[in-house]
Amino acid sequence: MEYLKGKTVGWVFTGSFCTIDAVLPEMEKMKQTGARVVPIFSQHVATLDTRFNPAPAVREKAECICGESVIDSIPGAEPIGPQKKLDLIVVAPCTGNTLAKLANAITDTTATMAVKAHLRNQRPVVIALATNDALAGNAKNLGLLLNAKHYYFVPFGQDGAQTKENSLQAHFPSIVKTAELALQGKQLQPLLLGAGECLNP
Repeated sequence: MEYLKGKTVGWVFTGSFCTIDAVLPEMEKMKQTGARVVPIFSQHVATLDTRFNPAPAVREKAECICGESVIDSIPGAEPIGPQKKLDLIVVAPCTGNTLAKLANAITDTTATMAVKAHLRNQRPVVIALATNDALAGNAKNLGLLLNAKHYYFVPFGQDGAQTKENSLQAHFPSIVKTAELALQGKQLQPLLLGAGECLNP
């Protein structure tokens, strides 16, 4: 993990609430590489209590792992670009809503502002999908970002081919490896996983 040591990584959480507990351990692994990790929350992650976690608990866990305060506003995220604050940004979990906004250059959330500001510096963005409509309404947006400069995807597959056939989820344990290669301008392969493989430890 030599490419991550000493780097500053922004970690954007968006509102796939059912996967946040699976993503937090991967954030800790990123921290263990020697990278500085800065947590960034969408408005929904920052404010909504859900059946999975109350919002303050998610904030506390992320800040404890990172040793950094959460960025949770558009004004807080905007300086990422002009001040060149990050070497790499990870969006994990990335919802279909955020995917669509990134694909269509819509910047009206903390998450999308953080990515837009970061891309100003021509630096890598790692996307870890978690959305039930990736193979339906969001398929075109996924295609756009797969073909966009500076975007790298954590390998993904269908997480419930028989019960939610349009859903895709990233293999979260591959986030760190994807990030390491993204810093070298490379995409981790294979990108497409077999049905259910994205849920493997």
